[in-house]
Amino acid sequence: MSETASNVWQFYQGWDVSQEALIKAIAPLSAEQLTFKSSANLRSVEENCLHIIGARARWCHRVMGLGGAHFAAYSRWDHPEMPKRSADELVEGLRHSWQILQEALMQWTPVDLANTFPNENPDPGEPDPFTRQWIIWHLIEHDLFHSGEISQILGMHGIPGMEL
Repeated sequence: MSETASNVWQFYQGWDVSQEALIKAIAPLSAEQLTFKSSANLRSVEENCLHIIGARARWCHRVMGLGGAHFAAYSRWDHPEMPKRSADELVEGLRHSWQILQEALMQWTPVDLANTFPNENPDPGEPDPFTRQWIIWHLIEHDLFHSGEISQILGMHGIPGMEL
């Protein structure tokens, strides 16, 4: 007898651990510490956080239609004309964007991962159409990559990074 998952959350557990480790690293940072970079031509801690939040909102809201207007506003947080954000605001954005993702993962079934969404302007190597599975994996790898950058930047400046 085989067991079938009723939702896909069980496949993605651990992503929440990474999310909480990122929040724990970001929450105590001062405005100055949020500006730290590993190199002048790379993103700061704040810019990396904004990019994680913005990407989540763009993929989840614009492509998959998740969340409401408040969530949709996060899709612009990493645009250059947007205001600087405090650690508290970054934590709020990370928490809210994660909540939208986690709630969806708790509702979707394995069959739902095959749902497709059109790719209006495919970049090289991108599928057309996107599957929900592709989008989720892309967000995981995106979160991990930029969280790693944040952790490295903090470590370079003598601040504890993410503990996983």
